[in-house]
Amino acid sequence: MVDWISRRDPAPCLQVVIPDSGRQDTGYAVLADRKGGAHFLLIPTRSIPGIESQVLYEPGAPNYFSFAWEARGRLTDVSGRSVARGAVGLAVNPPNARSQDQLHIHIECLSIEVVRAIDQASARLGAAWMTVRIGGAPFDARRIMGEELGDRNPFQILARDIPDARLGPANYTLLLAGKQFRDGPGFVLLAGTERAAELLLDSTCAAAAAGGAA
Repeated sequence: MVDWISRRDPAPCLQVVIPDSGRQDTGYAVLADRKGGAHFLLIPTRSIPGIESQVLYEPGAPNYFSFAWEARGRLTDVSGRSVARGAVGLAVNPPNARSQDQLHIHIECLSIEVVRAIDQASARLGAAWMTVRIGGAPFDARRIMGEELGDRNPFQILARDIPDARLGPANYTLLLAGKQFRDGPGFVLLAGTERAAELLLDSTCAAAAAGGAA
């Protein structure tokens, strides 16, 4: 952050975005995960421990998932192949399955198994939540239509629609998966308590190589 403010140099991050207003507490950075592969992290410039932080649920809070979706092109840069929207996954882990107490959204490809499970469930998904099994665990799932998220904020959708999550968001993990539905582009939002969403992702981007994700 210091280098960005003084010299507009994002290193060691790949990108730092601060709104035109100059308010650093609404910005974010994108960096490569230290484990390598097609794996990136979006991290707010504001100190936010994680999914349990109430600032994420305040009216007008930045839509970090939307920013992460906009950064998905870096997967293509690293994997060397086109990554269809249906192969992209964005994940936030619960406190008991994360490595740091600063909110970060994982930007990776979905595993092939997860792509197939979402494909099988997609015809049944709508605006209402329903239970599906993905990656061997139950998740509440719903679809969000549109090329981009816009102002649809997955954190706030979680808190608005699921009473248990509103009372105890620290128990939850979130996965936003891109999806090309028969009636247009959109997303599948998964919320669960049994398996960390990051475990549904694959930094090798094998799903993109298989070419099966639309």
